[in-house]
This record gives sequence, structure tokens and C-alpha cells, in this order.
Amino acid sequence: MNKHYIGCMLGVLLLGACSPSRNWQFETDYLRVELNDKGYITSMQNRTVSPQREFSPVDKPSPLLSIYNEETKQYVLPESAAFDASNKTVTLTYPNQVKAEVRLEEKGKYLRMELLSLSPREQVDAIQWGTYHTNITNLFGEIIGVARDTSDAVNYSIGLLALDDNTLGGTADLEGDAAPFQYVIHTPDKERYPLPDSLHEGQVFSLGGNGISDVAFYAHKEPYYRILYGNAAVVDEKGQISLNYFSRDRSKPRQVLYSLIPHMPANIPNHIDVEPLPGVDYIGSSIALWGSPDSTALMDVIQDIVLKEGLPYPTWRGKWVKDPTAYKPDILTSGLQYDSIVSYASQLGVAAISAYDQGFLRPDRGNEGYIDGRNYEKKPFRMQSGNLSHREMAEKAREKGILLGRTPITNSLAPGTKDVFPIPSDSLCYQQKRLLVKAVNETDTIIEVNDPTYLEEIASWEGHCENLNMIKIGKELIHYLGVTKTPPYRLQQVKRGYWGTKATAHAANDTIYKLQVTINYGYEGIIPNWALQEKIAEYYAEVCQLNGLAYYDFDGQEFLFNNGHGYYSAKRFFRRMFEHGKEIGVPYIRFTGATLSEGSWHYQSVWNVGGGRNLYDVDTREWGSATSQGKDLRDVTYSNYFPVSFGGNFAIKDTSTVEQYEHIQAISVGYGATYSLGINQKDVESCPQKQAIFKAIRTWEDARWANAFPRSLKKLLRDPQYDWHLETGEEKGTWTLYQREKGKDEKVYHLKAVE
Repeated sequence: MNKHYIGCMLGVLLLGACSPSRNWQFETDYLRVELNDKGYITSMQNRTVSPQREFSPVDKPSPLLSIYNEETKQYVLPESAAFDASNKTVTLTYPNQVKAEVRLEEKGKYLRMELLSLSPREQVDAIQWGTYHTNITNLFGEIIGVARDTSDAVNYSIGLLALDDNTLGGTADLEGDAAPFQYVIHTPDKERYPLPDSLHEGQVFSLGGNGISDVAFYAHKEPYYRILYGNAAVVDEKGQISLNYFSRDRSKPRQVLYSLIPHMPANIPNHIDVEPLPGVDYIGSSIALWGSPDSTALMDVIQDIVLKEGLPYPTWRGKWVKDPTAYKPDILTSGLQYDSIVSYASQLGVAAISAYDQGFLRPDRGNEGYIDGRNYEKKPFRMQSGNLSHREMAEKAREKGILLGRTPITNSLAPGTKDVFPIPSDSLCYQQKRLLVKAVNETDTIIEVNDPTYLEEIASWEGHCENLNMIKIGKELIHYLGVTKTPPYRLQQVKRGYWGTKATAHAANDTIYKLQVTINYGYEGIIPNWALQEKIAEYYAEVCQLNGLAYYDFDGQEFLFNNGHGYYSAKRFFRRMFEHGKEIGVPYIRFTGATLSEGSWHYQSVWNVGGGRNLYDVDTREWGSATSQGKDLRDVTYSNYFPVSFGGNFAIKDTSTVEQYEHIQAISVGYGATYSLGINQKDVESCPQKQAIFKAIRTWEDARWANAFPRSLKKLLRDPQYDWHLETGEEKGTWTLYQREKGKDEKVYHLKAVE
């Protein structure tokens, strides 16, 4: 991605030539930052050690705030700065005469920065905090924006966090405000994982496979192929990590050429006219800049920022969902028999039952949230004592402290659901808007448009499924494929009254909407516009309230990006779901989903995606023996202070052994991993070691919840060569851990609950 810059950063020599200069220092409990009178951060030091370690590269000072013009694709960097200590504001001046006023405050464990004003603003479409450069080369968290050195020698991280919804992790030049899904070359340890001569740091590669199958994406097991789920942190040619957040004026109409996976033929970009959002602006954009010992950053600093700034703070059983002691597995059901499922879950000490065998739950506002009927007459949970509705099953689970949930297709408005059938809503997201040139009756298949531009594109960037290529005129959906290349411009292969809608007459100059859609394979649907998406978010909260659910597996979560607002769309969707849930008495919604983004990081509890040998192979003891998915997702989540996952895995069967699950739990605690434990009632009952397995998993989970595993021991637990056995101690809140090698107890560790 080419970037063009205007400003004092044109060369480091310019900075040296601008003398004399003045610097200002700002401090947190753990970090000292120096800003010069050109508007650049020139020093970031760990102030907890002596001598203080410098993390700002000498040759790469960091602009405090950059401004961006979407038409020219240019960043403009500051050329001067002035600090007013009395009101804690920095005034930045740019070469194009723009001035920005930033409030910069010391907040104990972080620096708080907020854009107060910017003028003139005609040529400023977006602002970018940074890019803030570091000399850290270890781990980078591209979702939330963090540079981490996890070594014992350094043990320090520097990061950013957005303090408002319209400030997003990433760079201002992102198409569609969601970074491309791809690989970048970066080794976290040059000594252990040296790069081959054919590769260099920062080199970008496409994903593998056909671009449709989830598993096929993950194509490189080498540790220096790092998959990307954002670009709030990036690496340069030296492997050094830089950070950036941005904010956009969303009130302006704009067009994007967007695909989440733009390198792959199956997912080439589409042109999308992005819906303007009045009042959503970059003025007021704010971030926290922090630095701290890496080992305590999450619970000491990030949690402090979240609480002080009023950011989303979902809790479960009194603990923040980001607290590693709260990481727990869930149950993933199969077999459609539920007599003992709640009992299993209670014995195991898991968090939730995901009723995956019940199929997809599609958002259908026609049922007003009553997914089993207004009188709960449907009873999909089979029990020998009598089948149960969702509400009845959820009540049985709640009595044991267990959540019940389903797998929705996020915001995909499926055929047959209220907002598309039989009368499609006027609140559907569209890619392009055109006019009907000549009137048509209810049987005409000759549809003439005023402008053919981009109408030849197969709708949706994902998969480009021909059967979903459709337009809406009035209250009718119409399928078509292609448009003539010369006037009169006519849609081709037209099918009237598509998806069960009624074919009707339409007048000349009626508006034609080319709709934004999803993909096939059971995910078929139309994307809602902004207002309707808010209603869908509310719908999910109401489904929880009416049916007792408190867990969702949001498949197709990437569809939230399809309206062109990217991470902002995801952030607002989950905010509205949680806010409305609180309004109607739903205290917590645990959710996983198809992806993880800066928009969902605060709200999302786990990311139990994929599974089996693609995620973690308990027999070979490796992160993904079939593909690199396990390694790839482990690296993403761990780097972003988020629970790692084994996916849906480790189904209990007749051949399952306690030793297998002791190993699984050791790796889980070591990395901070969750998983969805495969449970089929018939298979579980065939397992001779069922009760011993339940007891082993519960023992490990109790000790994890009690924070009984110190950091040094967690590092040992990650090593797959060891076997482990954990026993509950005689005193409450104590455990004995046996480290085994080749069948023999080598070491014994006495563990104790830590408040």
C-alpha cells in the first residue's frame, strides 16, 4: 500500500535542520514521552528501570497527529507545535495551513490525547494518531495496537487504545475501514526463527487456498509468517513495530473499493457507496497512549484505561472477561439429545452450552424475538422426560450457573425473513444507486438503467455468488447478471419477483438499488443499512431476554464490514446489542464469532473459531497439524491480550483418556486458551473415563479461576514435551501439580489461590 506524505517528515535531515528546538516531557507511572516543537514524539522511555530504556528509534520520530486527504491519498504531517501547559493543549501547524488543537493530559497510567479542533478542514477527510514508531521487534498486536517485548530482559510494551467509537485501530488510508486479511513476514525472535534469504521483514503475502473455505486461508506453518487481523500495529523492514489509530468524518458521502481479502480472485473488491452518517466526525477523537511492563499491562494498565474512560467492560461472575483467570471453555453440542448436557456442563465447570446442533439462528424480526413461538410451543431440546423450549432449557442451565446459546448468521437478512420477504424493507444496504430509464410492467425483463458503471460487478466482495446478484426497485427484488456495454444500458438475464417478492410495474426514473449481500453455503442474505443494523443488534438482545439465552457464536461476523464502515460498524453493532440488553435486563452476553476486530475486542469474550486438528492436535501436540490455523490464530490472540483458542475440539469419545485432557488443560492455562468442548451425549456415555475426565478438567479450571498459576509456571505449561497432573489439595484453595516426563514425576509444585 503506497502512502504519500507532506511535511517535516520528508527527511530526517529536515528535523535536524529545524533548530533551535524545544521539547516537552509527559509522564505516566511507567512511561516518559518527549514531544518536540515540530510536533513529533522523539523519545519513549521505560521510567521504571535505571538507566531508562529508550523505545523511540533515533531515525524515526513519530508525528503526534497526521491529517489525511482521501482524494489525493496524501498524509500531511505537522511542521510545528506549541504547548500551553495551563490548559494542557498542543497546537499543531501543518504545511497546508491547517491547525489542530490537541488536549494532552497525564492520567497516571496513560496519556490521554483528544482532538479538540481542526481548521480549515475542507481537505481533511480523516485524522491519524501517529504513526508512533518503536524499536520493539518481538510481538505486535495489530488489532488493538500494541508493541510487546515479552522477554524477561526487557518485559515492556507500548500501546494505544481508542477512547471513543469513531476512533479505530489502523491507518486512515484503509479501504472500507477494515484492514486486508493477509500474511506479513515478521520473526518474533531472530535467533530462534531466522528469516530465509528469500524473505524480508514487512513483506506481504496473500492467504492460501481458494478464498472461500475458512481452513484453506491458513497456509504457512513457519513462525515468521504472521497472519493479520488489522493494522493498528505494523512492522517495517527492520522488524520494528509501529502503532496507529485513525478517525474519519463519516458525514460525507464516499465510495470505497473494498474486499477483506483483496489479493484473492474469489474475493476481488467491489465498489460500494458508503452511507453517510450525520454527526459522526473526527473532532473529539481520543486515544490513550501507554507503556508498562508487559507482564502486568493487561490487568494493571489496560483495565485501568477501560474503567476510567468508561469503555465497554463486560463481566461474568464478577470478573472482567479479559481477565485471564476468567478464561473458560464452553460446550459445543452435537447429537440433539440433551438429557445430561446441563449436568455435564456443571461438572466440567464450563461457562456455556453452545447448541450448535440446532443449526443457524437467523435474525428474523417477524418473530419479534420469540424463536419458539409466543407461547414457547416449539420444543427443540430433546429430553426423555419431555422436550424443552429454549427458555426452559436456559432455565435448567441457569440453575447450575451455565449460559445457553446459539449460532446466528450475524446481520445476514435471509430469504423468508421479515426484512426481505414478502415485502423487502426500504432499509437495505446498497452498493450502487441508479435510475430506471423506461417504465416497466410486472412481466418486462428489459430493464434499462441510466448508468452501467459497476453494475457488471457480482455483488459482495466475498465469493461473488451469482445467485445473490440482485437489485431492488420499489418493493420488488430482481435478479440479474451483467449489463450491456453499449447504450441503451440494459440489465441481462433478468428474473422478476426474486426471493418470493411480488413483481410489479415501475415508473421511469424510479430508483434502482444494487444490493449489498453476503455469500452462499447457508449464509445467504442481504446486508441491512445502518438504521436497520441497529435494530438487528437490538433484536439479538431481545432474543436473549425472551428466550433466556446469554451466548452467541456470531458466524459471518465479517458481514458487519460490508456496509463500508468496517470496524466502526462492528463497534456500533455490539455496543447497541449490549446497551439494549442492559436496558431490558440482560446483564451479560458471552459471544464468539467468525472474526475478531478492534470493533469487537472490548465486547467479545472468546474466539472459539474453527477446530479439530486445524487448531490444536492433541495427539501430535502441535498447533494445527492439518493447517497453520492453530498457529496463526494463537499468534493473533496472544499478541492482542485476548484468549487464545483451540476452537471446537477434543470431543469426549470412547477412546478419550484423562491424560489427554490434562495435557489440553496445561496448554490452555499456559497460553490462556479457551475452547468449545465437543459433547455428544451418546459418545460421552460410551467413555469409560468420563467421570475422571470431568474431574480433571474441573480441577484445572478451578485452579485457573483462583489465579493459582504464576507467570513462570505458565511458561513451562506451554512446553508440549511435558505431561502434567493436577490434584486438589487438602486445604481449600490449594493444589498440587506434578510435572512428568517419560511417565515419571520430575517436579512437584504447590499452588495456592491468589486474591
